[in-house]
Amino acid sequence: MNAWVHLDTGLVPGGGKNLALMQRGSEFSIVVGTIELMNSTRGSSEEALASLTCARLSHRPAARVLIGGLGMGFTLRAALRNLGPDARVVVAELVPAVAAWARGPLAPLFDGSLDDPRVELRETDVNRLIQSEAGGWDAILLDVDNGPEGLMRKANNRLYDEWGLKRAEWALKPGGTLGVWSGSPDRKFKARLQRLGFTVEEVRLPASGSSGPRHVVWIATRP
Repeated sequence: MNAWVHLDTGLVPGGGKNLALMQRGSEFSIVVGTIELMNSTRGSSEEALASLTCARLSHRPAARVLIGGLGMGFTLRAALRNLGPDARVVVAELVPAVAAWARGPLAPLFDGSLDDPRVELRETDVNRLIQSEAGGWDAILLDVDNGPEGLMRKANNRLYDEWGLKRAEWALKPGGTLGVWSGSPDRKFKARLQRLGFTVEEVRLPASGSSGPRHVVWIATRP
């Protein structure tokens, strides 16, 4: 089997840890230290985040969708497959290197999705976009860090605490949907969503097809 080759390193702004892009044959991996954050062969749960959320937007042909976290493009590609031609998708990516990799070594994974006229990529903190507009989004999808239990950057936790969820609710249109990906279950986070009035569906599914570690997707609907 081919050995992993280190391709590049990306610095997480704001005192976060360094990310490393690795390649082994046609397989890619993004790691922080010895922990793998994402792998090009395991993206089923990220795709489910988008497909489950966008399924609730079929009655909104011109839906505005905000995606926090570009990653390897699994969420973005699935969102585009499930949205109409008049939808608009804004992707917020905090790490410049991740955005550069998407147009560089990872371009085949993205399959031209960043060139879709419905897509706008912004190199910024998704929290800024959430706070910038009241009732502006039909859906917000968060695939930031490792979910509510962050690994890379402490500041990411503010997306998932009570105030962060209140900001997301404020930014959603009535009946809008907040989709959240997590590497592991979190009962406290689910309870927090329910306490704030969201109607919550929790889905647990493998990272790849029918195998791999179990990830969690929460689909929370604003009243």
